[in-house]
Amino acid sequence: MGSAAPKISFGTPDQIEILAALEPFVREQTASHLERRKLWFPNDLSPADDQETQQDITELLRVRDAARGLPDAVRVALALNLLTEEGLPHFHRLIATHLGNESPWSDWNNLWTAEEDRHGCVLRDYVRDARVFNMGALERMQYRYIEAGFNPDWHQDPYRLLAYTSLQERATQYAHANTGRSCGRYEPKIQRILAHISGDESRHYAFYRAVFHEVLKQDTNVALNSLLKVMPALAMPGHNICDYEHMADVVRRADIYGPRHYQQIVEELLEFWNIGGLTGLSAEGAAAQEKLMKIPSRLQRMADYLDAKAAAERTFSFDFIYDRTITL
Repeated sequence: MGSAAPKISFGTPDQIEILAALEPFVREQTASHLERRKLWFPNDLSPADDQETQQDITELLRVRDAARGLPDAVRVALALNLLTEEGLPHFHRLIATHLGNESPWSDWNNLWTAEEDRHGCVLRDYVRDARVFNMGALERMQYRYIEAGFNPDWHQDPYRLLAYTSLQERATQYAHANTGRSCGRYEPKIQRILAHISGDESRHYAFYRAVFHEVLKQDTNVALNSLLKVMPALAMPGHNICDYEHMADVVRRADIYGPRHYQQIVEELLEFWNIGGLTGLSAEGAAAQEKLMKIPSRLQRMADYLDAKAAAERTFSFDFIYDRTITL
């Protein structure tokens, strides 16, 4: 099993052995990630230096003026993206708890955390500079979200963590990219910021997708059942945010992110992992495979149902946009 095995405490003995055996692969994937990334910092995108130029001041005023045109539905999407990114402490804790603190897994977790930390920073810098929200109200939401915690019911199954992060990183990439396109019609700077964040999420997605693929190869039947516990109804990391359901409904009605996007993600991963083509499975593994392959059609029916309901307009209001009414 190797000396690294005791460093991972969650999972069955067989799962711990698999994760320890995957450490060289994790090290390779981390190195590959470092080769592909282009490291950036929030100040590169939203300068806030003491020795600012007149050009910096002019640009700040331009951004603030242009941001006034952002529709409230797009502001809700931006708020949801920002609050989700600021839930990072919970994710670092979960990964450290499941995968240990002294291994290539923890090296990745620390690297991933450092990269993700910039996302909340740069979004907060932007919305503060551009005066997009009632910041006091948004900060209270952020505080309550972190205080509420995030403890998904993974039953100490590290495979569920890797399945979840594969799905969640891709979903987050979709949300940032689509929010950026919606913002870009009014204020291009936030689109550039969200494009940088989306690029990071794409590379993080590639890491988790590849690692879970290796888990599937090594422990196919158990991994299929772990995936089945996560994939049908992904609980997005922001679901503990106060008024999350209403915010998510606004974002869905604005066609920024919703069940149809998640359906595309599920189909993409089922194909990448070749779930439908796996053979030699146990009875339990085959049953999980069959249920997994039916998820896209379930998601399509759900999306059709929600779209039918959305034919009737609905109104929303949020204190972080001064309780203005949004009708969608």
